[in-house]
Amino acid sequence: MKKLAWHPAHEIKGKLSSVLFGKSIALGVTSSVSLYRSVDLARELIRLGADVHVVMSPEAAKYVTPRLFEWATGNDVFVVFAGEVGHIALAEICDAYVIAPATANTVVKVAQGIADTSVTVLAQSFLGMGKPLVVVPAAHYSLLASPPVSEATEKLEELGVTLVPPIIEERRAKYPPLEDIVAAVEASALRGRDLRGLRLLVTAGPTREPLDRVRFLTNASSGKMGVAIAREAYFRGAEVTLVHGPLGVGVPHYVRSIGVTTTREMLDAVLSELSSREYDAAILAAAPVDFGFASTAGGKISSDVERLEVTMVPTPKISLELRRVFGGLVVGFAAEFAEGRIEELSSKAREKLAKRGFNMVVANDISRADVGFASDYNEVLILTDRGESLLVGKTRKAEVARAILDQVLKYLKAPGK
Repeated sequence: MKKLAWHPAHEIKGKLSSVLFGKSIALGVTSSVSLYRSVDLARELIRLGADVHVVMSPEAAKYVTPRLFEWATGNDVFVVFAGEVGHIALAEICDAYVIAPATANTVVKVAQGIADTSVTVLAQSFLGMGKPLVVVPAAHYSLLASPPVSEATEKLEELGVTLVPPIIEERRAKYPPLEDIVAAVEASALRGRDLRGLRLLVTAGPTREPLDRVRFLTNASSGKMGVAIAREAYFRGAEVTLVHGPLGVGVPHYVRSIGVTTTREMLDAVLSELSSREYDAAILAAAPVDFGFASTAGGKISSDVERLEVTMVPTPKISLELRRVFGGLVVGFAAEFAEGRIEELSSKAREKLAKRGFNMVVANDISRADVGFASDYNEVLILTDRGESLLVGKTRKAEVARAILDQVLKYLKAPGK
């Protein structure tokens, strides 16, 4: 029966973003019991504009019918390649290949060059063409922890393969959150591992200044922007340390992280890191509280008091303090009230660029309710001390993070750096 040109999958294409329009992604599915989650992965990639082509191992096809993935993507599903040389054709037309989930058996086979299923033979084609390959292991923990599988994982990393580490719970290496896999695919298809060799310190989230044991002063920051930067940098090959306050989002489990509460604690953690390890850049995406209480009660202040007067004192400015120990690239953030006026936002950002010791500042207008704090979207103006300016229109914070890291890489690669 001839296929019709229209398919229900077309209705969701690009609904979330157009970032992957024009890109084709191959999705390999193997026989981990978590493979049903890859249906959602395929749909999420389509929502970003991608065209998704699925290949399944014969064992995986026994767990879930290929018809389900055909429905999800609108494309034929390959279980066994035959005379159509699909493993060559897909490697030619697709921009990246993600194997999710990848059983321990699949991890070893890909690392050793074994090509006995549609999933593994396509992996060899991608490696041979030098195209991005993302592997998402999912199996019982004892299998992935075995020396042969661990060695295979290391071999894949040496080959430039991007690994999305599983979540280890109940002695099982579980399928990671979709946002992590999607971030890895986006980074691989659009940038590759262009940040490999760089070490980045990223801060994220708000801080809290205590009034007593139960009350504190904070702000509306969720930490989404800093986490997005850390995630994107990791999948582009950078070595990342994330220093974060109390977050409204989860910390990527594969990123080295240091949790703090107060602004002083964040400063101490940043200074300790920059003093003890060499970093290429510090990206200060956190929103530390600017004022704290002059004194903190040891217990709980009674709610029955008729009047409570407190004295506020400034907290340390992290950007100024870190310059005592760090001479590298510092990226600051400026949340300014500009009422939609780009000229005012630019003026305030340039002032902060000069006063805070930044090499680069990322400014956003907090008068807008549709972007910024707690939102999944942002619109920012990026300025540098070299006079460069870039306006990133309203888009997902994942894409804003990509634009920021592009500018970081450009700055670090400039002559004289």
